[in-house]
Amino acid sequence: MPFADLPDVRLFYTVDGPRETPGDAARDTANTLLLVHGWGSDSHEWVQHIPQLAATYRVIAPDLRGHGYSGTARTGTTPRTMADDLRILLERLRADRVVAIGHSMGGQIVGHLADTPDLVTALVTVDPAYGFGPQLADSFPRIARELAGPRGTEAAIALDAWTSTPATPRWIRAWHARRLLAAPQQVLAEAFAAMFTAPDAIGPRPAAEDHLRHRSQPTLCFRFDRDLAAWERPLLSHPGSRVVCWPDSGHRLHEEHPEEFLLVLTRWLDETVRTVQPEER
Repeated sequence: MPFADLPDVRLFYTVDGPRETPGDAARDTANTLLLVHGWGSDSHEWVQHIPQLAATYRVIAPDLRGHGYSGTARTGTTPRTMADDLRILLERLRADRVVAIGHSMGGQIVGHLADTPDLVTALVTVDPAYGFGPQLADSFPRIARELAGPRGTEAAIALDAWTSTPATPRWIRAWHARRLLAAPQQVLAEAFAAMFTAPDAIGPRPAAEDHLRHRSQPTLCFRFDRDLAAWERPLLSHPGSRVVCWPDSGHRLHEEHPEEFLLVLTRWLDETVRTVQPEER
């Protein structure tokens, strides 16, 4: 069964890829990918990517606590706790080293997971949910209150509107709206507050800058906002790091442009990650 029973929650996950045998490439540093979805979503957001990636890599795709087919705990729906969940899951799957790929809130989660550098060889962040300046950050307390209020689901749907552009396929907008309608309001509110208004939140820019300056692994970052891309580039100190900006995309650029996303991702993995040996980290 594709479920893992953790101390306080049950996680759904899938594992795809080449069969593993002793000494096989699937156990190599660069050959296990962990795909982490965003806020109010689930691992289905990677369905356009898993088949191609699984032809070469071992691909682990979980539903985070409170999302998708995973269980909901009374507390702990925070990026840091979700990262702890994934550490346990990876240990049980004997995934000693991974390339951690995260979208939006998943970008925060893989960042926290990377605090264990022996586990995370490299990161790919897809419009990660951090680095927001005062113009946006000043609105976070109000949004957090609305999400925790009696019309929290409506607030979540309204908030999600910024993720799309007129060019975003309607099916993507509808798909994610339905996910938010089904998500427990407590989960959405608690996760948002943990990302953006809690004392240890890394969503606002000053905390995000400190977080990124301590990152030692190579990172491929996708952004659709030119200002955020320009802000992040000098903060990623590893020579293998790269920031890609697609200004005509929305927040879910990996879903809007899956073929282009896979092309950039797999080339970077081949050129950068496979050259990183454990002693270099």
